[in-house]
This record gives sequence, structure tokens and C-alpha cells, in this order.
Amino acid sequence: MKKHIAKVLAGGAIAALALAGCGSGSPSGSTETAAGGAGGTSGLTNVTVGILPIAPSAAMQYGIDEGIFEKHGLDVELQTGQGGAAMLPAVSTGTMNFAVGNPLSVMVAATKGLDMRIVTGYSNSKAEGEDINGVVAKADSGISDFADLAGKTTAVNTLKTQGDLTIMESAAIDGGDPSKLKFSEMPFPDMEAQLERGNVDAIWLPEPFLSRALANKENKLVGYPNQKALPGLPTMVTFTSGSYAEQNPEVVADFKAAVAETLAQAEENPDEVRAILPKFMGMDEAVAKGLKMETFDAQVPTQVLSDMSELMLKYEYVSKQPDVEAMTVK
Repeated sequence: MKKHIAKVLAGGAIAALALAGCGSGSPSGSTETAAGGAGGTSGLTNVTVGILPIAPSAAMQYGIDEGIFEKHGLDVELQTGQGGAAMLPAVSTGTMNFAVGNPLSVMVAATKGLDMRIVTGYSNSKAEGEDINGVVAKADSGISDFADLAGKTTAVNTLKTQGDLTIMESAAIDGGDPSKLKFSEMPFPDMEAQLERGNVDAIWLPEPFLSRALANKENKLVGYPNQKALPGLPTMVTFTSGSYAEQNPEVVADFKAAVAETLAQAEENPDEVRAILPKFMGMDEAVAKGLKMETFDAQVPTQVLSDMSELMLKYEYVSKQPDVEAMTVK
């Protein structure tokens, strides 16, 4: 099967694992080309898909390499964005036809009048067992649960996102006062050193930073906030603009089907996805082989997203609750 190689314009450092993407791309996809049906001489529809330079994005490259998108009539070009929120205007204007990003940003944008539509699910945190992100504190800190974070400072990569949202709700579940929690914004690669120096009391980390921090016996796991607050919380979904979905229903349907097949195959073959990471984002081969991966699933977890929308309103991330059903492509 012919394989298409995606044009990924991403920074290759391990620091790019930060969930708020730090690479930048110059999208070259054209809405007119994508909407026109055939792209070039291949007879395939050209679509540009925005991604973050993080490990789960490798599943998109996997689908391209395996010829799954081609089978569904699509020639996909991947473009990296400046974080999930920065990809929203690119999708809104048609510079990117689709994007893969965190659902909270998409939902916030919808409440602010940006017509965004969730096309598929993509990756989810673990509902039980070892999760793919967690809060770490010093072993001698006296912090034993999320309620103990009251009056303490917890580092997150970006404020007003899924990290601090789930940590506050986890503190409330543990009997604490979430209004007493403090948060500091910093890049994931810097967090462990700042914890060691005492500049923060706890840190919220994804893989592979989480496993590295817990390998140090001076640190301990406080808990998994996604798992406590919203078990199975999606870390990313695919989305497009309302106008693109309405003007190109067949392309959206083909993309939806291709993503579903890609993610099902990626979930069944995680080692093959990990094998892409060294070239895809410059990750060390040993780190890539041992990386804990999210659960890949194209189904939109409507109930979990609706539960998150309630928390977004509760903690004043939004002034009105997002309507998940209304913004999901049927």
C-alpha cells in the first residue's frame, strides 16, 4: 500500500511533549483545494490537519503511514500549531481544515461564539490503574491527598486548563477547599527542578515526565486528578469549524471514518505508534519504547465532556455551560 509521508513542521526536542504545544507551523493547506474534492493528480482530497508536537499526535502519522487516510480518499498534511488554543482561529478561518487538540479549549471557544465542532474523540486518560498524568510532591512534604494542596502552590503548564480544573475538583472530592489552591504556570521540563528547590509544593506532570519524577525516591505521587475528578477524561479530540462541516459533509465523513480506523489500529498496536516517536518528535528511543500511552478511541465521550462542562461553569472557566451535543458532528 502506498504510504504518504506527512509534512510535520515541529520542533524535535523532548520538551515538545508539553501539552501546550511549543512548535510552530506555516500551514500550506487550502480550504479551496480540500473543498474541491480532488487534490493534484492523486485523485485524493487534500486536507490539512493541525496537531501538537506531543506523543499522542504520532497516531495521526501512523494512520498516514499505514495508508488508512488514503484508503478513505484523503491526502493528509500535518501542521503543528502553537498550542491547542492557537489552532482554533486557524481552523475557524480554514487555514487548517481539522485539528487535534484538548476539548476544553474547543468548548471554551464555542461559548465565546467561535463555531467549533467536535468530529471524533482521539485520546483519553485512564479510567483506572496508572494514569498518564498525575500530581507529584516531595515525599516529606506532608501532602497526602489533593485536599492538602490548600494553601500550597501547584505547578501546571498552563492556567485555566484541564490540569488546574481537575486538581481543584479532586481537592473538593477529598474534602478540601479548592478556592485555597494556588497555581503557578511553567513548562513541564522545568517542574521537577523547581519542586526540588522548593519553589513550588507540587507539580502536575504528563508522561514521560511523570515516570521520571516518580523514579526519584524523594518524590511521591499525590494522585491522578483526571481519574478522581473525571475518569476517562479525553486529553484530545479532533475538531473542525461549523462552516467547514456544513460545506464539506462528505470530506468530514471520510475524515471521521479514517480517524476511527486509525485510532482502533493504533490502540491495538501501541508499540508501532511508539516506534514512530524518535523520528516524529526527536524522542530518545529508550524513552519512546517505555512510554505510557493514552487510550486511543474515536468515540466522542459525550457524558464525560458534559461532566467537564459542568465543572467549567462551577469554577468559572466559562460564563455559560457548553452544549456538547450541539457542537458534536453527528
